[in-house]
Amino acid sequence: MITTLTRLLTTSRLRQIEACRNNPWAAQQRVFKRLLKAGRDTFFGQKYRYDTICHIDNFQQYVPIHEYDDFVPYINRMLQGEQNILWNAPVRWFAKSSGTTAGKSKFIPVSREVLQRCHYKGSKDVISVYLHNYPKSKLLSGKTLTLGGSHQPDEQAADIRYGDLSAILIQNSPWYTEFKRVPKRNTALIADFETKVERIAAEACKQNVSSFAGVPSWNLVLMKKILEFSGKRNLLELWPNMELFMHGGISFTPYREQYRELIPSDNMHYMDIYNASEGFFAFQDDPADSSMLLLPENDVFYEFIPLGKLQDAQDGHYTPDTIETAKKWINYAIVISTSGGLWRYLIGDTAMFTSLYPHKIKITGRTRHFINTFGEELIIDNAENALHRACEATGAQITDYTVAPIFMDSSAKGAHEWVIEFTVAPKDVEEFANLLDAALCAENSDYEAKRAKNTTLRRLQLHAVPVGTFYRWMESRNKLGGQNKVPRLSNTREYVEDLLELFSK
Repeated sequence: MITTLTRLLTTSRLRQIEACRNNPWAAQQRVFKRLLKAGRDTFFGQKYRYDTICHIDNFQQYVPIHEYDDFVPYINRMLQGEQNILWNAPVRWFAKSSGTTAGKSKFIPVSREVLQRCHYKGSKDVISVYLHNYPKSKLLSGKTLTLGGSHQPDEQAADIRYGDLSAILIQNSPWYTEFKRVPKRNTALIADFETKVERIAAEACKQNVSSFAGVPSWNLVLMKKILEFSGKRNLLELWPNMELFMHGGISFTPYREQYRELIPSDNMHYMDIYNASEGFFAFQDDPADSSMLLLPENDVFYEFIPLGKLQDAQDGHYTPDTIETAKKWINYAIVISTSGGLWRYLIGDTAMFTSLYPHKIKITGRTRHFINTFGEELIIDNAENALHRACEATGAQITDYTVAPIFMDSSAKGAHEWVIEFTVAPKDVEEFANLLDAALCAENSDYEAKRAKNTTLRRLQLHAVPVGTFYRWMESRNKLGGQNKVPRLSNTREYVEDLLELFSK
């Protein structure tokens, strides 16, 4: 009954989504005008003379592209309680990002507007489209299991709070969502990750759970704990109505087989979503297409810079594309302006358009999380696809991995060094390394050229570490749970050497 009623209520929203599929640029123009109007009287808007900006090309000309460090002086003032700095309405919440692009944490402003018109709106769109795709779904007859982070008050301003985005979403969600969510709010916001997982396992086993949401790696930890707590062999024995996992944050590819074992059902569905501390940007609207539909009217104005032109654009010598001018199959760095008060912000993610009208993307990596030590330009998308090929060929399953360069010296050529934690290890690790190396050549022509006759690169070096190594490493860095992610690719050896040191103990 509740599912049928919700489907009827979402009919008008589905029509709006379809209109945006057909004309996303019109939606983006409306968003731009709304954001610009709200920003005119802010400290930032006055600095960059928003009152003189009439068109998008003026905006691109007058307002420079900003990285997080450029916003720090403004955000520090906001953390001390000052208002009207980046946004024209009170900002009391800040999402403490894991800071995958840099080692330090980031504090991303989360206004009421970005919560309502972006984050929550995006979540509602996911449910609307899912129910449209699966008319016989009983999704809303059960509850959604969430594994979130925590939040805390700022030391300098009592009315300012910061924490993981998921905790902010839970804390500010409407009262009625408590009836459809597991666990209870107090449990969901426990700060200690291991205590939280124990408590959630105890609560969730007593509920009718039909869906869950979050980062695949941390949810895998939770699901295994729930099976241990319940004594069940798989999750369907505990939750027979389970039908949907809404996942994001990292690629689902390395975890797909493990989830199939946990939930052995052809009726289980997986939806990729692209939400970050800065906003809810896209989701998988077609079960047959792994690409994600970009949301052009959810209070985010997008710009796209070909990765090779990034420095030129930051120097003001290259004008980024918009949704109107974007092209397929170009690796773009994403720039956003939002109702959270981020203006021309280089978010750090890279993506390619796989389709135009509708505009669909796939995430390819990070602007700084790639390896180009030897001119190979290896991105996360290459690494994930190559791992998938090697795992399919050997029956292996992976929990986590990270990669770094081995620099050339007088006695040896360079190589890539992989640290991989296998859930199911291949029978022959060296054979897996050969297959992985060959798959990387197939995925990346630059890597293939450098590997040809060992011209520049030797075959990759692989270390298989015990189950739990990455968990212990993240714990040692105080980065368990929430939106914390294992860094996949790096041009330095910091992460690899930390892990190998931990492995050797």
